[in-house]
Amino acid sequence: MQPRTRRPLTVWLGVSIAWLLVAIAPATATELPLGEFRGDIETIHPDWFKQSFLDFEEDIAESTAAGRRLVLYFWQTGCPYCNALVEHNFAQRDIAGTMQEHFDLVAINMWGDREVVQVGGRSFTEKTLAAALKVQYTPTLLFFGEGRNVVLRLNGYLPPDAFRAALEYVYSRAEMTSSFNEFLALHGAGTESGTLHNEKFFAPPPFDLNTRSGRPLAVFFEQARCRQCDTLHQKVLTQPIVRAQIEKMRAVQLDLWSDTPVTTPDGRATTARTWARELAVNFAPTVVFFDADGQEVIRLEAAFKTFHTQGIFRYVLEQAYQMQPSFQRYLSDFAERLREQGYDVDIWSYGQPVTRAGKTVMID
Repeated sequence: MQPRTRRPLTVWLGVSIAWLLVAIAPATATELPLGEFRGDIETIHPDWFKQSFLDFEEDIAESTAAGRRLVLYFWQTGCPYCNALVEHNFAQRDIAGTMQEHFDLVAINMWGDREVVQVGGRSFTEKTLAAALKVQYTPTLLFFGEGRNVVLRLNGYLPPDAFRAALEYVYSRAEMTSSFNEFLALHGAGTESGTLHNEKFFAPPPFDLNTRSGRPLAVFFEQARCRQCDTLHQKVLTQPIVRAQIEKMRAVQLDLWSDTPVTTPDGRATTARTWARELAVNFAPTVVFFDADGQEVIRLEAAFKTFHTQGIFRYVLEQAYQMQPSFQRYLSDFAERLREQGYDVDIWSYGQPVTRAGKTVMID
């Protein structure tokens, strides 16, 4: 028998590479194309925005001397809700006129690197300031009073009617006599419906929210004759991708003006009205999320469409906030993972926001 000769290393490498190419060829051939990303909209800000040196104490002093109030507006590139604020709200002649007469608005890019000096003299970059202020949504608007305090904070987009009421609330100094939600209830546009929308996933009373079920808790604060509550129930909560997430947690609906008895997650006996006031619920609908231990995690308190709404529920259910404090980064990463799997993502739709090859799909 002839002794077996050893093949040169280069031969073995050649064989290994050849087998590797054969092994990965089918995967490469069937690899899904990157899914489309729809709904992002670039926005041109109006030229009447204040050109600031980003020293907010100076800005407040200048605004006060002119009889106006300072507004910080946090935005991000491609944000369709920011675009709606500019092109739906600021395009209204009366809203634009009110903004220019009563406010100085400074735009802050929540991912920007410009240096800013916050009230109190501390220095930040735009993005570290956004993180310090826990800006989770864009647009977020902070309205400052003459005492350098925030008199109203809007976390997310409000449609024109509610936004008009917010401006009137601030420029009339109504924060001295009422909460924004009380003001909105008197001045906001309602609907003919005088009852709350019922959903099968809402837990029935009694509302002992201190009972631990091992699941996170979503408390829906709503009110009758509420146009945005109608939109939430009729256009967003009807979507299977949203309902599938809600049904994984405990969900409770409260009329924020009622005296319905409630035991809070920390064990206190109170009423829906009192608790809403304590939580500073300023807009209907507002959904306040608590973890399984009864600690507040995040809120949904503006007009959101389907992709962002289901994303907020996923963020809580996955306990993603423990590793990623920024909901915006979480949602962006989630969208990219879907696209890498060949899904098309539409962030500006009331319908099914995730499709593949034009067909509706369900993602768990």
